[in-house]
Amino acid sequence: MKNLLVKEGNDLLVSRMQQTENTQFEVKGCVIGGEKTIVIAGPCAIESEDILKETAFKVRASGASMLRGGAYKPRTSPYSFQGHGEEGLKILARVGQDMNMPVVTEVMDSEDIGLVAEYSDILQVGARNMYNYSLLKKLGRLDIPVVLKRGLSATIEEWLLAAEYIMAGGNCRVVLCERGIRSSETWTRNTIDLSAVALVKELSHLPVMVDPSHGTGVRSLVTPMSKAAIAAGADVLMIEVHPNPEKALSDGPQSLTPRGFSQLMREIEPIARACGRRVK
Repeated sequence: MKNLLVKEGNDLLVSRMQQTENTQFEVKGCVIGGEKTIVIAGPCAIESEDILKETAFKVRASGASMLRGGAYKPRTSPYSFQGHGEEGLKILARVGQDMNMPVVTEVMDSEDIGLVAEYSDILQVGARNMYNYSLLKKLGRLDIPVVLKRGLSATIEEWLLAAEYIMAGGNCRVVLCERGIRSSETWTRNTIDLSAVALVKELSHLPVMVDPSHGTGVRSLVTPMSKAAIAAGADVLMIEVHPNPEKALSDGPQSLTPRGFSQLMREIEPIARACGRRVK
């Protein structure tokens, strides 16, 4: 296994052989990779300023540290809601500033990097773009943290080497996000691989995030998988929350209500403390 992390006799930047201590970095007062398990919450898509404000206010009150929301949405069908683009980015930035919360959003296209970075504190690379090495190289030249989601069928080696593309450009503030992989199972949207969390923590010094919302696609499974993710060593959780999931324009079935998110935060706290961490 260790041979996978050696390139031309030199340790890869992503490897724990290269750096033994865990990577930590700060984003507007939030330390990723530190003692606190960071919880990022918000709707899948930015639908309106009112909905985002309501969601942000409630998740922040429950203990969320960062706000998420998609302005550009990669959808399976070209006829599904694709996001509000730049206007969505502006809404996200305004609400994040009002709530004093760092914001996270996805960048889909190399041409949009500058625009998205102007409004966001962390850039997310979606699962479909994990193999977009041209995009990864350009993100490596930026001074902004990047969340790299695992590809739909990516091996752990491919995932780590995708992170290496970013780090090789000089940007070492990378978070690896397990969001579920494809399998033959049909009861869940994806198969969330929590063994990958523990293994990647052994192989790499980078912080690891788990997205149980996309990882399961089932609202009732988000809380138990969040608990398991913390126990497996996750540094960050990303949770989708919507004030009215039944009317959400994207991913309603996997989104928690604000009340459900508040309950999740209460239930994961003792798990985090048992693991020597905290969530609030």
